[in-house]
This record gives sequence, C-alpha cells and structure tokens, in this order.
Amino acid sequence: MEVDVRQTFVIEATELLQDMESALLRLEGAPDDEETINALFRAAHTIKGSAGIVGVESVERFTHKVESLMEKVRQGEIRITGDLIGLLLKCRDHIANLVDLASSGDDKVLSPGMQSVERSLLDQLSLNLGGGKGEGKEQPAVKEEKEEVLVAGKEVETENWHISLRLSRNVLRDGMDPISFIIYLSKLGEIVHIATLYDAIPASDKMDPEEFYLGFEIDFRSSFDKKTIDDVFEFVREDSSIRILPPKSSIESYIQLIRDLPEDPLRLGDLLVKGGALTSSELEEALQQQNKIAMLSETERAEENKVPAIGEILVNEGLVSSEIVDAALEKQKKVRDIRAQESRTIRVDTNKLDQLVNLVGELVIANANIGQQAHRIQDSGLSESASGISRLVEDIRDKAMQVRMMPINEVFSRFQRVVRDICHDTGKDIELLICGGETEVDKTIVEKISDPLMHLVRNSADHGIEQPDIRIAKGKPGKGAIRLNAYNDAGSIVIEVSDDGGGLSREKILKKAFERGLAGQDQIFSDGELFGLIFEPGFSTAEQVTKVSGRGVGMDVVRRNIEALRGTVDVESRENSGTTVRIRLPLTLAIIDGFMVGVGGASYVIPLDIVVECIELSEQDRQAEGRRNYVNLRGEVLPYIRLRDVFCTMNSRTAYENIVVVRYAGQKTGLVVDELFGEVQAVIKTLGRFYRDVEGISGATIMGDGTVALILDIPKLVQSAGKRRSEC
Repeated sequence: MEVDVRQTFVIEATELLQDMESALLRLEGAPDDEETINALFRAAHTIKGSAGIVGVESVERFTHKVESLMEKVRQGEIRITGDLIGLLLKCRDHIANLVDLASSGDDKVLSPGMQSVERSLLDQLSLNLGGGKGEGKEQPAVKEEKEEVLVAGKEVETENWHISLRLSRNVLRDGMDPISFIIYLSKLGEIVHIATLYDAIPASDKMDPEEFYLGFEIDFRSSFDKKTIDDVFEFVREDSSIRILPPKSSIESYIQLIRDLPEDPLRLGDLLVKGGALTSSELEEALQQQNKIAMLSETERAEENKVPAIGEILVNEGLVSSEIVDAALEKQKKVRDIRAQESRTIRVDTNKLDQLVNLVGELVIANANIGQQAHRIQDSGLSESASGISRLVEDIRDKAMQVRMMPINEVFSRFQRVVRDICHDTGKDIELLICGGETEVDKTIVEKISDPLMHLVRNSADHGIEQPDIRIAKGKPGKGAIRLNAYNDAGSIVIEVSDDGGGLSREKILKKAFERGLAGQDQIFSDGELFGLIFEPGFSTAEQVTKVSGRGVGMDVVRRNIEALRGTVDVESRENSGTTVRIRLPLTLAIIDGFMVGVGGASYVIPLDIVVECIELSEQDRQAEGRRNYVNLRGEVLPYIRLRDVFCTMNSRTAYENIVVVRYAGQKTGLVVDELFGEVQAVIKTLGRFYRDVEGISGATIMGDGTVALILDIPKLVQSAGKRRSEC
C-alpha cells in the first residue's frame, strides 16, 4: 500500500508540475497577474506538502525553497522578470527529475550531476531571497507548557490553533507513519503542546499490532491558514476524525472575510469555506452527517424531532465557532440551503482501461458470432435477441472508446516551453499559436505522437523561423509564428505544424539529393516528392548544426513513428513564405466501424468513415479497362484501383464487379471489388512481424465465424496507386 501512496503522489505531482510550467509561461506575458502567481504558489506548496507527508524528503526540501521565493513574489517583495522565470523553470525541471527518482524509489541519494544542479539552483534561489534567510534553521522543539483550550463548539481562547486528531485504524496498513504528520506540522509552525490519548486501546488479547489506536490533541502556533493545515492530513482523511479550531484572534478575521465576500447567492457551507473558516472536507463530512440524520425515521430522532441545520452541526462538532456561523448566516440572509451536484472525476490506471477495451473487442467478436449463428439457423426469435444485443454491444463499444479519447491539447500545451527555450537560446521572437486543441484522439496515439511533434516544432523554431532582423528585411514582422492545428477529416485526425519562416529551398534539397545519390541529374520531382526527401535518414539542408537540430537525425524517425500509427505525413512549402507539415492519423487504434468487401475469395475491411458510396462497374468500363483506369461518376472523373491486381489474386473474374468510392485527403478514389458484404464492427489486431510491412494492409480483424479479414490501409493504397504495376 505504501507503493500506492507514493505512486499517487507521483501522479499528482506530475500534474502540478505541468500546471507550474503553464503558469510560468503565462507570467512572461502578464507578470503582474495575481491569479497566475497564486496558482504557481499553490502548486509549489501542494507538491512540498504532499512530499513531506509521503516522506520524499528530496522533493520537500528543494520545493520548500521555491515556495519561499514564490511567497515573496506573492507578497510583492520580488518582481517577476524574465531571468526569474528562467530560474523557476529550471527549478521546476529539477523537481520533475526528483519526482521521477521518487517514482522508482531512488530518491535517497542524488547522483553527483543532480547534486551539482541542485546546489547551483539553491544558490540562485538564495540570492533572489536576499541571502537565503532562515536556510538551515532548526525546527522548533515541542514545548511542554499548555495553554487553556475550550473545544466542542467554543472558540479557542489562545493565539494557538487546536487540532484534535483521531487517525483511521488502518493508517499503518496503508503504509503511512502517523508521526510523519506531526513532524510535518512542525515545519509549518510551532507545536506548543501535544497530548496523546490512549482511551481507544483495547485489552491486550484483542489488540491487533497492525491497527492504530492512539489519538492526539495538539496546540499549534502557525501563520498559515486553515486550508494549508488541513492539507497536511490529505492522505489519511478517509475514516479519520480531524478537527481544527482557529486561534481566538482569527475569529474576527474570519468574520470580516465573510462579510467582505461578494454578494453571491452562496450556501452557508460555501460561505464558510470561502471565508477560510472551514475546509471543503469538513463541510462534506458535516453534510453527510446531516443526511444520515435526515434518513432516520421520526421515531428514531424523536428527541430532536427535526433535522439539525448545517450550522448547528458544524458548531456541535467543533468545526467552527458559533460567532462565525452567525456572521455567515447574516451574510447569507434568506438564501436557501440547496446543495448543488458537483462534477467528479476519478483516476483509472491505463492498464485497466486497455484491458476493458480488449474485453469489449472480444465482446464485439462474440456478438458477431451470435448474429451469424442466428442467421444460419433461421430462428426469428434468436435473430431478434441477437439484434438487441448487437445494439447494446455497439453502445458499450462507443462508450468504452470515448473513455480512451483525450484532447490533443494535452500534447500541444507542452510545446510552449520548447518554443520559449529556443527563443531564449537563439534570440528569436516566436509566438506559438494553438488551434483545435479540443480535438479528441485515442490516448495511445496521444502518447506516441508527442515525440514526432516535438521534433517538428523544434525544426520550425530553429531552422524555419528567421532571425528578427532578417524577417524585417524581407518585409515580415519581427515576431515569427508557429501554428499547431488539429481537426477531424473523414475518420482521421489531421495535425498540422506550420510556420511563416523561410520555407524549404528546392535547389538545396535537389543538390543534397544528388550528392547522396537519391536523385539523378535528369530526374524531375513534383513538390510533394521533392519535399518528401527530407524524411530520408541523415538528410539535412541546414547550413549549421545547433544543439536543437540540424544533424539530419530525426525526420526519418518522425515518419517511421507516424507510419507505425497507420498514419501518413506530407510537406507543403513555399520559399520565404513558410512550411506546413501535415500528419494524418486514424482516430483510434482499437475498434472501428468497417465496410467488408470480398475479392477473389478473400475478405477485406475498409474503414467506414471514409466510404462515400458503392456503385456497380459497368460492362462498358470493364471493356475500356486496358485503355484507362477511371470511370465517369456523374460527370466527375473517378480514378480507381483494382484490389485484385494489388493483392495478386489469381482467381478468375466474377461476372459483376463493384466500386467502393472512398474519400481521402479531400479526393475520391474507387476500389474495385467482387462482393459487398456490408457494415461490420472490426476489432483491430496487429499483424505479426512478417506481415506488418505489407503495403496496403494496416491490420486484421477476426470475424464472427472465426475467419480473418484484412483491414485496408487506404492512404497507402491511394498514394501508391500511380506508381504500382501489377506483378502478376
């Protein structure tokens, strides 16, 4: 269970680190944005607190210094500058490296390289903090004297917080050390007094050594707010009883905060949470208690004869003082206590999600088998039942696939930092524009497309966009632009990386192609064919090598990775106007709707999203096949591909042939087939290593009768149609 707690910390810290990076990049354009500064501070504070709770001291120690700097920024003592943002980005990267070590359990001892980086960053942080005051200061010892405290709904009559702590009995089984919470509390302030309670300890013969029976009453002096103190116990909140009462001096402050809140129609609990006197978890606990009482019958709650108000419960449980509740009621006036439904999300392990989709795939295959059996025995009742199951399976499939979909912006947002760093290193001024970030794509594709896109963005920033003085001399704005765009098109997702830089030079590419033997002196290339040469291994026209790019290593990997996802990539460019790299990928790699056809006794599946219509190949067009490979489709020229020739099927021709019209990249193409079988749900299976490189085939699917149908790779078929010759 300890591993699970640490892994939860790693997941949450990774998300917060991404939030930190996004906030820092926003601050470059708006250095005085208080909301962004507060968000940055909260992210650092939460990472530090969580690290302290789970015992990742390396993260806690370093992030504490970053948090101290952000606190001074938040208080207006330090101004946000470009250099400070650069330092904080480096600190964010170092924290990310420490978190990575924590995920593998290797965070106890840092490598010499990481130690050197950390020392350098700490020195820079200390300089910005004005000498690093307080660095290395020992934590205050726990004092034995105790000041008088009144609890159970009464205000605390001292300047100390009072914490009543009853941890879950399973806290040890969950891998948590109860003392670690007290140790971490001491880092937020001074523990004035602590009393250990033994009343819950059972007789020795009934004790379980794995259960925790102790309770604590703690007097605590700190300048932090209640939410910060409450966050210390985030990982043990479930099944624990935690009561936090503020100092006497804080009560008037809370009352004033509540009075100063905007005149929004908030519920009592929301007012108390916004005013800082109550935490969200405490409010939730009180509401649950209220609901339990409400569910009792009148006889069971005869003594009270009514459901207590939420304010009454909060006071009785010692969660907040009666004066603060009165102030909130006054602020609330006559607004009814209506509890709104909150949207909730849960984290699901990706392996479990993949297993679910695999099971749904098997369900689709089994359902197809039931449908075929019902059709074979001609049982109308069974056929009707099979049809109903088929509809349910289709709904389950769609819902399962929606769970796998995620917005492409998850990838796009990572490149703001990349462009910012390149600008800093090269002196360029580049703006990254993102369009279509809400476009959803299969999570597997999102994970695998990140590196290819990273390389394309780096190339555009480093080689595509010119220096500001060169751009101005060309009549362009000094600031360059890189645009990331994503949209859906005919069952595919299209991702474009474009820039308004210098573009590709045909002359340089041709010269390099001649030098490398990729082209003959008299060979004529179209733009698409010529620009496609940049994806050849080791091909580069860069005049100088930089630390970002220019070695000719990577573009071939970009194409290989995209093709591994059953995608295609092409380039458009105009010299001095810019370049666009267009990537086309399938929406999902798991289950698709398909249209099954037959050619020479074999079955093939065409992705249904790109199928436009089906027509019969006329006898006249069959007779003219030797002279042309197109037909007249209602006044439109429709080129076609005969799948019998592509896959070298030797069977004799059938009396009738059909054309399946597909649309890819805005163009229509016909596929000549023997039979049309109709729509199917295809569970995509990868081919073995001996067949995965067969051109025109992207995978296979198992049909209801156990036979295998190949899934056609339409982009590859269309692209190679002009070059292919029959080998039969």
